Amino acid sequence: MIEVVREMRTVCPAGGVLEYLADFGHAVEWDPGTVECVRLGAGGPVVGARWRNVSVFRGRRSELVYQLVARESDRLVFVGRNRTVTATDEILADPDRDGAGAVLRYRARLRFHGLARLAEPLLRREFERLADAVEQRLPEVLDRL
Repeated sequence: MIEVVREMRTVCPAGGVLEYLADFGHAVEWDPGTVECVRLGAGGPVVGARWRNVSVFRGRRSELVYQLVARESDRLVFVGRNRTVTATDEILADPDRDGAGAVLRYRARLRFHGLARLAEPLLRREFERLADAVEQRLPEVLDRL
């Protein structure tokens, strides 16, 4: 399994952060690897909501269906799956010390299936780079909300 964790700060209040990120369709704005993310079905971003996410990683397109599996006052959890990988994205947002913004903790875990597990050591560095890019872009996007 590959796990990446990043902590970020934003001027956006914690509640606004979670409201925005609960709609996984916004991933095209803050995740540099995502090229398309479309809601499947109708309704709001409630537990059980699903999105078809298309990413480009190392020049290859990858499609996962993500589901919002937890939506709490300070935490969101999305799980995406395809034949090769199960991806879990957990986002925690807490008010910063002065209450004006938020401290955001982003954790992504990737569990590869079958023969794809053999490539894990080779992919770890690339996922670290992708997490670095999210760490750069996400606060910029949130600060504009």
